[in-house]
Amino acid sequence: MIVGGVRCHTGMEILESDDGTPIAYQRTGSGPALVLVVGAFCDRTSTASLTSLLAPHFTVYEYDRRGRGDSGAGGEYAVEREIEDLAAVVAAAGGSALGFGHSSGAILALEAAACGVPLTRLALYEPPYTAPPGSAGDDTMLDAVRARLAAGDPDGAAEAFMTGAGAPPEQVAGARQSPWWPRMRALAPTLVHDLVLCNRGVVPRERLAKVAVPTLALSGGESPPWAARACADVAAAVHGARTRVLAGQTHGAADDVLAPVLVDWFLS
Repeated sequence: MIVGGVRCHTGMEILESDDGTPIAYQRTGSGPALVLVVGAFCDRTSTASLTSLLAPHFTVYEYDRRGRGDSGAGGEYAVEREIEDLAAVVAAAGGSALGFGHSSGAILALEAAACGVPLTRLALYEPPYTAPPGSAGDDTMLDAVRARLAAGDPDGAAEAFMTGAGAPPEQVAGARQSPWWPRMRALAPTLVHDLVLCNRGVVPRERLAKVAVPTLALSGGESPPWAARACADVAAAVHGARTRVLAGQTHGAADDVLAPVLVDWFLS
């Protein structure tokens, strides 16, 4: 349906990834195709308010990464399967697309572009390469989350993730009492996916050197030091990549701050 020259929400659609896993997605807006790739504790509904600001400029594709929302879980997790999922969404978008990824979704977009998925221009918000400079990283968070999930404790898995990401005890306790906790609990099994993508927190420089499209790495001015450092390291690995700091923003940048930056980058 067209309203004011903008194509409105088309409703959920389902495609099949290479391994047969159903992947749910939806299209909103009109203009060049733009795929949004979400991070931890998120599914395709998480970007609704951002999409409303982008839809006048782009046909925005929001999708449920495997194991989330209306998408299937598939078999044993592998980054390669998530790359295939994203490639299938890009194919559904017409064969090529712009890409915006947040947090672990930014890493997924980078890995996909490095493998040749036709993402023609990338914007990334705080890919969580959090390992200290010179460190080989570690799997402490991943091991903790896996242990709690293996024990049948998704609440504990979500808590372990938040604690490992630096959330203080009072913030974790507040989250458990919030109306969003059941959703976070339901998405806890996919935290393994996010953490595997993060490559022990270390930038995979050789792989990212294969990214051959214009890339903008964004961080928030109020975010922890790792965020700007990660963006600088991505820019050092990806030829011609740029960085930008959004003043006053944290890991969850305000949509009305982020959207104009994305519009300017993708349409420049």
